[in-house]
Amino acid sequence: MRRFSLFLLLVGTLRDLGVRSIGLVAPYLAYMRQDKRFHEGEGISARYFARFLSQQFDWLLTVDPHLHRIHDLSEVYSVPAKALSAVLPIAQWLRGKAEKPLIIGPDGESEQWAAQVAQAAGCPYEVLSKERLGDRDVRVSLPHVAEFLDHTPVLVDDIISTGHTMMQAAAHLRDSGMRAPVCIGVHGIFAPGALTQMQAAGLQVVTTNSITDPSNQIDLAPLLLEGLEKFLR
Repeated sequence: MRRFSLFLLLVGTLRDLGVRSIGLVAPYLAYMRQDKRFHEGEGISARYFARFLSQQFDWLLTVDPHLHRIHDLSEVYSVPAKALSAVLPIAQWLRGKAEKPLIIGPDGESEQWAAQVAQAAGCPYEVLSKERLGDRDVRVSLPHVAEFLDHTPVLVDDIISTGHTMMQAAAHLRDSGMRAPVCIGVHGIFAPGALTQMQAAGLQVVTTNSITDPSNQIDLAPLLLEGLEKFLR
């Protein structure tokens, strides 16, 4: 919170000094996951945060925001807002690091990631079904992957938080005779102890550097630079 307060003071100072335009490059755009009122009395933070940032900045550039019930940033941001995709950086990493990858989306919401990454990397993909029984209780269906037993399973999702969904998916894949999967997340939020728990389960966890973390192996800097140049033309 202290850093955010200093950030706002900087924005205010720049305005006072006559800066014409202030943009925000936010590789991870926070608060987008609360995109509806899931329980009575909850706020819809995705909309409130968008309203706040739109008051502070003239434009926004981000990477793979959580767009589920909100389908486009323009629905909640009143300033120009562009979302880049980490698909190509992830595919480039896979081509150099994974042998015969099979991209697997751990749930229905992740299918967009699985399909796009698989197409960019030139490999097959499948999607598991997920039933969430509670905040930390997730049941994942067993996939039909007998024809891919010689492939390296790669679980891909936009966000890794508790890691439970991926760990359960990994357990099902191992039970079906597959190798231990590589787990790739665009944004590694990681609840306390989550990364350690995933690694202790024998999983290779890879994230982009949208949030600084020891699991970062995929650099978004070239993507952001290219996006920034196009955005400001």
